[in-house]
Amino acid sequence: MNKTVEVIAPDSLITLHYRVTTATGDELVSTFNHTPAVLQLGSGELAPPFEQCLVGLSVGARQIFVLQPEQAFGPRNTELVRRVARVSLPADANLELHGRIELMAPGGQPFSGIVRELDADAVLIDFNHPLVGQVLSFEAEIIGIL
Repeated sequence: MNKTVEVIAPDSLITLHYRVTTATGDELVSTFNHTPAVLQLGSGELAPPFEQCLVGLSVGARQIFVLQPEQAFGPRNTELVRRVARVSLPADANLELHGRIELMAPGGQPFSGIVRELDADAVLIDFNHPLVGQVLSFEAEIIGIL
């Protein structure tokens, strides 16, 4: 009697350890020395590029995936770097160089950016994802498929 090996599907509920590092080895996140993560794929709990790496893996698999910028968060988009007049920002906006600023779109959706430059009249804000343009390493060890 052959036993079918269960593999991760795009909507699987899984238990795993994972680690994300930059090309220079800087660790961005890791669960390997902590409690394993339980994630529902397709729900936005894990970035889509990382979810795609997991599809097809089975329990016990441990793999390292190297993602080029095009496979991860894409190349830097210069259109997403904007100079914004200070007077158009909320009075309580946290304006700190290299800090994150949270704003609301006209429809009420929150979005954020990184403050790249400050002067008396304007703020240069980068709305690209913080990991855009980077080569990333994603290591995953599959513990269970629920």
